[in-house]
Amino acid sequence: MDKPKILITRPDIPAAGLSLLHERQYQIMSWDKPEPIPRSELLSRICGMNALYCLLTDKIDDEVLKAAGPQLKVVASMSVGVDHLDLDALKNRGIKVGYTPDVLTEATAELIVGLLLATSRNLLQANRAIYKNEWKAWSPTWMCGTGLSGKTVGIVGFGRIGIRVAELLKNFNIAKMLYTSRTVKPEASKLGGEKVEFDTLLKNSDFVVVTIALTSETKHLFNAEAFKQMKKTAIFVNGSRGDIVDQEALISALKNRTIAAAGLDVVTPEPIPLDSELLKLDNCVVLPHIGSATIETRNEMARITAKNIIAVLEGIPENMPAQINL
Repeated sequence: MDKPKILITRPDIPAAGLSLLHERQYQIMSWDKPEPIPRSELLSRICGMNALYCLLTDKIDDEVLKAAGPQLKVVASMSVGVDHLDLDALKNRGIKVGYTPDVLTEATAELIVGLLLATSRNLLQANRAIYKNEWKAWSPTWMCGTGLSGKTVGIVGFGRIGIRVAELLKNFNIAKMLYTSRTVKPEASKLGGEKVEFDTLLKNSDFVVVTIALTSETKHLFNAEAFKQMKKTAIFVNGSRGDIVDQEALISALKNRTIAAAGLDVVTPEPIPLDSELLKLDNCVVLPHIGSATIETRNEMARITAKNIIAVLEGIPENMPAQINL
């Protein structure tokens, strides 16, 4: 009997995951270029596949599933976010869906805190100033930023990552922690966190941190009206998804100093065009979506994705390490 066929949408998958698939001598087809697989190639190459190993850059919808054929049993994404997957279409076809929650919580939370500090304390600007020969002497006011101690932090979305960010920031002697969530989170009480309405969080927070998932309800949650409600001294940090933000509204808010600054690990589109207005602003720090980019985290994400596929192909889907219940 022929071994199951797997399509992998990127060549640079960590060996920690690939080796698990090769050990079972599956028939593996990989896109061989570093950029995301083009739509036309995905539609062509997925035909006849039993499993799909994809990334958050791959839009998997009914068109793709139809092109694959009825033998496709599992779609495993090396990501915690699944907004690139049409879950209804997957459910309708009885396809199992795997993802990689939990494992990237620590790395992403660390990055968000680092981005917050880089933005609030002008770390990137200060580093660039050295190379531009702008450092003439120690100065009482030069490169002064905003500290966390005694401030109010608002976290929009209080899931795994939001809670971990709160835990890390608590050690900076913040005065108050606000959060938004559908339900009161028991973990928040240990951190002195208070569940509030979105508008209340915006009006009272010195730092607004976004860790909410992208859905139809949260797309462009941060629009012109949201930025107007924030303090003029507020610092905005997005470690979630670019489409949570109306980017033109953010650019306007930063240009007009409606808010003080923004730190972004996610933008729209990705990669960001080099002529983007965001890159021209001195009060905006942009990173290339590296929230989970630690060697340890990416290796484990690759392993979990491979194990999700193996469990389904071997007929024991209940052994998937991380399955989305459709």
